[in-house]
Amino acid sequence: MGVAPAALGARKVRHIVRVVLVVTLAIAVLVGVMWLAQRRFIYFPSQVLPDVATVLPGAEEVTFPTDDGLTLAGWLVPAVGDANGATVVVFSGNAGNRGDRVLLASSLAGRGYGVLLVGYRGYGGNPGTPTEDGLLADGRAAVAFLEARLDIDANRLVYFGESLGAAVAIGVAEERPPAALVLRSPFTSLTDVASVHYPFFPVSFLLRDRYPSLERIRGIDVPVLVVAGSADSVVPAAQSQRLFDAVSGPKEFVMIEGADHNDYELTTGDRLVDAMALFLDDVFLPGSG
Repeated sequence: MGVAPAALGARKVRHIVRVVLVVTLAIAVLVGVMWLAQRRFIYFPSQVLPDVATVLPGAEEVTFPTDDGLTLAGWLVPAVGDANGATVVVFSGNAGNRGDRVLLASSLAGRGYGVLLVGYRGYGGNPGTPTEDGLLADGRAAVAFLEARLDIDANRLVYFGESLGAAVAIGVAEERPPAALVLRSPFTSLTDVASVHYPFFPVSFLLRDRYPSLERIRGIDVPVLVVAGSADSVVPAAQSQRLFDAVSGPKEFVMIEGADHNDYELTTGDRLVDAMALFLDDVFLPGSG
C-alpha cells in the first residue's frame, strides 16, 4: 500500500523546515562569532620591536599617558641636517607596530622633519586592547605630549596616517587640527572597505568600529594631501579619491601608478616622501613650489 500524497507533502514540508532551521542556526552562530571576534579581523598587532638605538640612532623612546589611564611608548626622531621646525606624527596601519616605519622616519628626518612614531595600545609591547575609541585616545595623547614639549613647535605639527592610521589621523584632526594632514591609502569608512572584502556579510550591522572618515573629513579645514596606489588591493583607490573629493580646504591628490597597498613605493619610497616634502614645503613656505 503506497503513501498518501498528503503524507508525502507533509514530510517534504518538515524536511524543508528542518533544513531552513539548520541553515538559520548556522548563520546565527557564524554572525555571533563574527560579532564577538571581529576585532581580531581588524587589528593585527605585533609585539616584536627592534632596538631603537640601533635602528634609529639619536631617537628618543618617549611615553605619554592616555585619558583612560594607559601609559604608551613611542619613538621621537629628531630632524637631521637643516631642520624646518615641523614634526610629523605617524599613525601606522592596523598591522605590525612602529618598528615597521623606521625607514619612513629616517627618510622624513633626512628631509628636516622631526618624527613621532606613535605606539598604539596593544601594539609593540604597549598595554591595552585596540579599538576605535582607544586608538583615537592614543592619538590625542600623542599630540598632547608633543604640544607640551618646549622643543616642539605645536603650530607645525603634521599628521601622517596610513590606511587605518589615516582614519585615526582624521579622527584626531577633527578635535585637534594640525598644520597639515597627509593621508596614505585612506578609506571612506571601515564599513565601506569591509564591504569590499566581505560582500556576503552584513558588515554595516556587525561592525562596532566604523571609522567614518568621509563624514569626519568634511569638518576639517587644513591642507590635505592624499596619496593612493592605483593597484591597491586592500583599500580601493576610488575610496581614497572619494575621500579627497570631500575635502573642502586646500588639497592635493597623488596617485602612484601600479602600487599595491604594502608596496615599498607606497609605504616608504621616494615617490611618497617626495610628494610629502613638496606638499609640506607649500604649506610651510608658500610659493616655494
